[in-house]
Amino acid sequence: MDYVEPRELSKKMVDAGEEKVFLATKDTLIRAYMAGAILALAAIFAIVVATKTGSPLTGAILFPVGFILLYLLKFDLLTGVFMLVPLALLDKRKGVTVAQVLRNWGLTFAGNFAGALTVAFMMAFIFTYGFDTDGGAIAAKVGHIGEARTLGYQEHGISGWFTIFIRGMLCNWMVSTGVAAAMISTSAIGKIFAMWMPIMLFFFMGFEHSVVNMFLFPFSMIMGGNFTVVDYFLWNEIPTALGNLVGGLTFVGLTIYATHYKMSPKRVLNNVEPETVKEAA
Repeated sequence: MDYVEPRELSKKMVDAGEEKVFLATKDTLIRAYMAGAILALAAIFAIVVATKTGSPLTGAILFPVGFILLYLLKFDLLTGVFMLVPLALLDKRKGVTVAQVLRNWGLTFAGNFAGALTVAFMMAFIFTYGFDTDGGAIAAKVGHIGEARTLGYQEHGISGWFTIFIRGMLCNWMVSTGVAAAMISTSAIGKIFAMWMPIMLFFFMGFEHSVVNMFLFPFSMIMGGNFTVVDYFLWNEIPTALGNLVGGLTFVGLTIYATHYKMSPKRVLNNVEPETVKEAA
């Protein structure tokens, strides 16, 4: 059977979180670096497609290709470890501590950022022929996106900050759903179909993904976006990452853990036990 029952899925999620904690520093950084780089390429690919076709939906439909590739190659995104790694801590797996969880998150953040930044410089170089010309329509579009999603939020003050936070929550609700759904299938094609819809949804809806933004905003600044590094971190990356953490862990990780991994006893009605309980006894 290609399908994995949710009960087994929940154990796979906890096991995956434990495995990531015990990865060597080198492996964690390399996997995170490649994940950040591949997702950055997928993001610019989707932007180019949307710009040239005039169809944002087409860009969103194609964007999940990058996510699927990095997932199948077992590279790690910050959004995924936000959801999976705390489950190993919650399950009291031996050796998994708060310090180890934070270490994993920190290394994954650093690797993702380095990979995304590498692609940002590469794409900026080729769009401008080594910074000899402007970047054309693509650069103008990305520059506008960067300004709108930093200074645009800043104009609304604390309400703008929480708008980003909630968009970050919604984003990783979908991304983590894609991660969990992929584990439901044991075949590559099944994993691909399971991931596609939630990833396409978050991208088309303009939800905030911390790793995509690690590419988008540095690239935007290189291409002439009129905002600062402080604007980027304070009015996008920090609230986005916090929203990603809360959304993925709360709406996916903890819900699956609570209702499938740590199921409550079956109810007994009028002294009648469910047939499954009788058979087990």
